[in-house]
Amino acid sequence: MIGSYARRLRDADYPWGPTREDRDLYCRYIRENWGGPVGIEDRAPSLATDPAFRDWWATYLRMGASPGAAEALTRMNADIDVRPILPTIRTRTLVLHRRDDKCLLLEEGRLMADRIPGARFVELDGADHLPFIGDQEPLFAEIQSFLAHSASAIEPERSLATILCVEIPTPDLARLQIHLRREIGWFRGRPGDLGTGAPLATFDGPARAIRCAHSIVTHAGGYGVRLRASLHTGECEFDQKGLPAGSAVIMAGTLLPQSPLGGVVVSRVVKDLVAGSGIRFSDGRNLQIPGHPDPWELYEVVGC
Repeated sequence: MIGSYARRLRDADYPWGPTREDRDLYCRYIRENWGGPVGIEDRAPSLATDPAFRDWWATYLRMGASPGAAEALTRMNADIDVRPILPTIRTRTLVLHRRDDKCLLLEEGRLMADRIPGARFVELDGADHLPFIGDQEPLFAEIQSFLAHSASAIEPERSLATILCVEIPTPDLARLQIHLRREIGWFRGRPGDLGTGAPLATFDGPARAIRCAHSIVTHAGGYGVRLRASLHTGECEFDQKGLPAGSAVIMAGTLLPQSPLGGVVVSRVVKDLVAGSGIRFSDGRNLQIPGHPDPWELYEVVGC
């Protein structure tokens, strides 16, 4: 990663990002100035006064997005916060950051490396945020060294997944089981415990997991039942039968009773991971879970 970040907006424990008001002002700036070299001073200060580069950058932006799309992407990014899942990453990671980057501060890149197990963090000289501007040789050298370093291939025993839990009525309904299998397969999920529904399935994409859950509970009435579902994303351990286990699975099951019949609730982690997907949520509500000092934020899915 180069010039990266885990969260966009400022928070009590993330003092480097812009405020929500700052983002609103920047969105207004985009609407009024798109077509020109928007943001060039922060992203490429070494070439900010170069007429040829200013023209190139303005053209690049116009070809990349309309003013409305650029604003929508900016607002989507403002809702991103992937800090909770960084500790679950098991891939070798190199985090590069230029020391005087004004677009994304050095501390933001360092936090990424601190949260990802075994990640290597490298500070580079310079102030340009864009990796293809400024002195690129040190950047290439670090990447080459990283790629050339051999690493033993270890079959992962754990992986990050979105866990779907569904309250299955008893006794089991054969037609309902067929419905569940079909929906899980359609959304490319991995079946879990189809007998109890906790967990019913895991997904490598949280948006597909939400849409699967929403489809399952929406169409359950056709099978004479009403269902509720919950979703949480975290690290899972899979046994030889492919069934997931671990604290993330337990948490997904803990959230299930908080879902209304015919509804789907998700944790804050899941909501943040699908920013920009078009999935809509209710306002959050807090749930105090025994053993967790801080309340958990829950959101109900209101539209896919």
